[in-house]
Amino acid sequence: MFNDKFLKWLATLSTIVMLFVQLGGALVTKTGSSDGCGNSWPLCHGSVIPSDWPVETIIELAHRGVSGLGLILVCLLAYLSWVKLGHIREVKPLCITSIAFIFAQALIGAAAVIWQQNDFILSLHFGISLISFASVLLLTLIIYEIDKKFDATTIVIHNHLKMHTFGVTFFIYIVIYSGALVRHADASLACLSWPLCRTGSVGLPQNFYEWVQMSHRTLAFIIFIWILYIFIHAIRNYTQYRVIKYGWTLAFVLVCLQVTTGALSVLTRVNLFIALFHALFITMLFGLLCYFIMLITRSKRRN
Repeated sequence: MFNDKFLKWLATLSTIVMLFVQLGGALVTKTGSSDGCGNSWPLCHGSVIPSDWPVETIIELAHRGVSGLGLILVCLLAYLSWVKLGHIREVKPLCITSIAFIFAQALIGAAAVIWQQNDFILSLHFGISLISFASVLLLTLIIYEIDKKFDATTIVIHNHLKMHTFGVTFFIYIVIYSGALVRHADASLACLSWPLCRTGSVGLPQNFYEWVQMSHRTLAFIIFIWILYIFIHAIRNYTQYRVIKYGWTLAFVLVCLQVTTGALSVLTRVNLFIALFHALFITMLFGLLCYFIMLITRSKRRN
């Protein structure tokens, strides 16, 4: 009933919808729309259809709708992938991860609405949904047989690149959490200059909000330097493997765009479109790093 073409369309749609889930979460936070439906969930102000429709309510309801659609699509994609591609080693773990984390995302979102969680708990929301997105993205790449198109099945990755790939992926998750904390703690404009917190001053931050902002900038700078190093290493030592050479080139481009939009967010006083691009680039970068990890696990099996 469901042929390979349908599975590819479903995987593509699921990936796009999950990307919009990520951006929708950032939009809700940036516009202060998390209380758009009061403390009612899944209802909105205690009703299926609210009587008033301010912008905050529209944004919150749209995000809930897209998240609900994403949950349905991911569950269907996981089921069909399990049935049709379950013989591939990575498919079943990815199916379980995608479903588990999208449900975890929904539960944390509901808890945030009903019980008003603190900023440190709320900051987990973006990272949890990011893992679900990455799982769906990897399933999509497997379904499209990207490995075969880039001859990735013959790659041999040495320990140096393996170590740095695992390390930078783990570390970037911490950076993502710190960025989410910046948003949820309302610390986006704690420092009005860039890269320093205050023009001409190199002193330590003076309050909690400045610490949150500058900690995120410091971690982001480390990630930029780290990915730059890996990019140079990959170009010098893996020129025969297109997926490594082009993949780390794309990773470096994405981290450059991430740093640029981070700086512009401050300089433009958190322009909404720039903030959404900031969320988009980090989502794409994390998904790409997760693909590199999948390549490493396959390289280990060949070794």
